[in-house]
Amino acid sequence: MKALKTALEARSKKINKVETTKTLKSPMEVYAKLDAIAAAGYEGLSKEDSSYFLKCFGLFDKGEDFMLRVRVPAGQLNYEQALRIGEVAKKYGNDYIDITTRMQIELRYLQIENISTVLKALKEVGISTFQTGVDNPRNIVTDPLDGIAYDSIIETIPIIKKLQAIFAENPEWISVLPRKFNTGILGSLSNSCNIFGHDCNFVLAQKDGVFGFNIYLGARVGMQAKDANTFVTIEEVPLFFKSLLTVFKNYGYRDNRNKNRLVFLLNDVGIENFIDAVKKEANAQFSSAGVTMVQSQNIALGANKVLGRNGKFNYKMIVPSGIFTGSDMITVAKAAKNYGSGDIRLTYDQNLYIINIPTEQLATLEANEVVDKYAKFNNLYFQDMIACAGIQTCSFGVIPNKPDAVAMAHFLNSEVAIENANVRMNWSACPKGCGIHGIADIGFEGCKAKDSEGNRVDGVHIFIGGKITREAKEAHILHKSIPITEAKHHVKYLLKTYAAYKLRAETFEAFDNRFLSANYSFQALGFFTKINYVLNEKLGLNILFELDAEPKSGKREEYELFTFGLKLYKLLTGEKRYESVIGLNANMLRPTSIKRDTVSKLNPQVPTKLSEIIYTMTHEKKSERAQVFSELLVALKEV
Repeated sequence: MKALKTALEARSKKINKVETTKTLKSPMEVYAKLDAIAAAGYEGLSKEDSSYFLKCFGLFDKGEDFMLRVRVPAGQLNYEQALRIGEVAKKYGNDYIDITTRMQIELRYLQIENISTVLKALKEVGISTFQTGVDNPRNIVTDPLDGIAYDSIIETIPIIKKLQAIFAENPEWISVLPRKFNTGILGSLSNSCNIFGHDCNFVLAQKDGVFGFNIYLGARVGMQAKDANTFVTIEEVPLFFKSLLTVFKNYGYRDNRNKNRLVFLLNDVGIENFIDAVKKEANAQFSSAGVTMVQSQNIALGANKVLGRNGKFNYKMIVPSGIFTGSDMITVAKAAKNYGSGDIRLTYDQNLYIINIPTEQLATLEANEVVDKYAKFNNLYFQDMIACAGIQTCSFGVIPNKPDAVAMAHFLNSEVAIENANVRMNWSACPKGCGIHGIADIGFEGCKAKDSEGNRVDGVHIFIGGKITREAKEAHILHKSIPITEAKHHVKYLLKTYAAYKLRAETFEAFDNRFLSANYSFQALGFFTKINYVLNEKLGLNILFELDAEPKSGKREEYELFTFGLKLYKLLTGEKRYESVIGLNANMLRPTSIKRDTVSKLNPQVPTKLSEIIYTMTHEKKSERAQVFSELLVALKEV
């Protein structure tokens, strides 16, 4: 514990304003007065209740109305609960529902006079909103087909119930942590809940023939969890979890809220010292790690229905960006009861499953009005798309986001339809990263950009290469501050390459490992999408600059740059730039010097600026050539 005490002392010189607010009253005092708060209206709402205490119960003041975050453990809803959520949304929340990446529900547009009534209505069917905001243990996520799918080794919902019994609605655990605390537990072989992306991650593992969980700790936006070299059995999970929470509560930082998630404590004291503290708190010696068993992405992989081990089907409804309605939730609940067991499973990618459908009922379900309504989104670009709230409902949002994600998915489906494929595209409306763009195959972070005329417009930073299979890996930046109207074309060219070179049923993640990242630098890929945008969308040349299947550049930027230049010259002029080249050297037996405007003279459709760029890429003297793609990307803006 010494290292933790020392670290805490160093970070206890001051205390943040939220910690000061917490001392004003108990959250349960505020909960007890909900009826009075609702009756008093905005005029009687105190600043501290609005900014903090009501968030302990999922109530977020949006200025004119409230957003309510509804806890749905493991994303599992029974018929009565799904029906009630739909009814409440329809009656009190403008018929609007968001399905979130924590496999739970957000209701919006609630009027202050109705907040107590809504919480009571939800509680009647066993739904809690406690601890869904601020400094609390948040909703615990797992495989949406937990206990159902063939790859489900350990059913986790019984474990999750034990974990919730520790903290849920327990005054001793309400608002006592230094910061929010996210937890995931996966008992399946497929990673269907971003299992390496939480503060605490219980990941399916095997040690000495015993199935249990390896522990990974400390994820946050832009960073995946680290291996804690610890294995816990099914029976040990609650003890480990409570001990971990206790250590974080006692030693977590309470000064700078931007640097007080669990990861910052781990970075300062080391994960080994932290685990030692957990063991001491638990008075138990947990084993060293076993073999992590996560093998694949979502078991469905593009299919909209999955046969469970009980012989019944589970139908996945694609809900674009998680935007749903209370009316549709009511209809889905009734369909789930009529054709299945009445149960619904929410997913981390903002969709839902209607589960336990007998084979003979499947066709009837698919013909159901609400199921048929969403069937049109059952394609590559909607199936694994995630988008958090944008400027319409989130004060941090920089772009609309959800509508942007939907529009791009429609565009790509019309431009690059691909069979037997899988691509994960995640959208975050701001740097906070609630859309988990950092682990996407192709990710988008909202920003402001400038168009070709210098106007300030909605834009995105584009990321590529996030990983969730077998390992957790953050994506790399491909382009910064690209207007959204342009961004869709950059993605289009990446996906055209995927379509051209992918193996049968190969996911984009696997394709990136095998082809894109294996053969090309991220700088080269950025130039590749940009030059295609310039050639086609800006100049209308209808010429596709393609990547080679087996490049010989070895991902060395100067080689890539030179090779791309030679290829562009041939593509735009029909002539070879040199008789031959050896590495970076041209065969100068027959001099082939050109001028800056040579390409434009050979092809009048090519602007002089582009001709100059190709000139600098292929100059016969290496010392005169452009050295990095970044300078070319700047130059291409002038074309």
